[in-house]
Amino acid sequence: MAEIPESILRRSAQARAKAEGRSVEEVLAEMKGEAVPAPAAAPPVFEPVAAGAATAEPSAPVAAATVPVAAGGPVRDLSSESSQYGVPATLLRRAALARARLDGTAAPSFAGEAPAPVAAVAVAAAVGGAPAAPAAPAIPEGVRTQRLLTVVKAGAIQQVKTEPHDKVSTWPHLIAAEFVALMIITAALLIFSVFVDAPLLEFANFNEQPNPSKAPWYFLGLQELLSYFDPQVAGVIIPGFGLAGLMIIPYVDRNPSVRPSDRKLAIMIFSFFLFASAILTTYGSFFRGPGFNFTFPWVDGIFFDF
Repeated sequence: MAEIPESILRRSAQARAKAEGRSVEEVLAEMKGEAVPAPAAAPPVFEPVAAGAATAEPSAPVAAATVPVAAGGPVRDLSSESSQYGVPATLLRRAALARARLDGTAAPSFAGEAPAPVAAVAVAAAVGGAPAAPAAPAIPEGVRTQRLLTVVKAGAIQQVKTEPHDKVSTWPHLIAAEFVALMIITAALLIFSVFVDAPLLEFANFNEQPNPSKAPWYFLGLQELLSYFDPQVAGVIIPGFGLAGLMIIPYVDRNPSVRPSDRKLAIMIFSFFLFASAILTTYGSFFRGPGFNFTFPWVDGIFFDF
């Protein structure tokens, strides 16, 4: 080993130690033919050096040389590759340089950029032997490698603003509001009934019937129909058609929208029965006098008890 300078030998040992994952001192002692030192407790530290160099047998004469490595590999057009793969040109350039550095090959040239300078790497070559192929650097045990996928915009872990919702649950939102309204109305009716007497008439007299004799206001529409049709028609058929018409609304108009402008058919059917009932009730209450005959309320008065 006297023919090889110590600096060249140490640099070759460093490159070999990095490729094989061993300590520099151990490789250096092996190259010098000395006893291999015991491994230390701490993991070996790898120092960054240039490309590795091959070693020679101790007995063979070795010559040191500096071999220039050209950095102008194949020319790549990053703009066309970026449009083809949809990857930014900067990421493609970084990936190409990293791949060349990992494989130990010449760095590629890029279209539109000046060629990279030529780098000189010192290697030790054995006489009559071929240089060792570069190997990928070993990853120390316990080290985890990661790749950057994307940059995510930072945001709050917990939302502080409430988002609007189109739907809410029936319980407790609707039921609670209806229950409170029911309790308020019940309390108001109780208080009103305690302090105000209901306008009740005298006891019924079978020998003296009121004229006209009218049903309660909610039945006056049916009583008005009895003035025009047979009891079977006025009391069964016409009210039956009205109830059936109200029940078939969900089957005729199957529009799920809740907007009145989108439910014209349903509103038209319901409005027809509502106005018909309101007209018959109003007519029987204010325009019927003694004998249930037609009268004008502004001439003969109102024959209806409120």
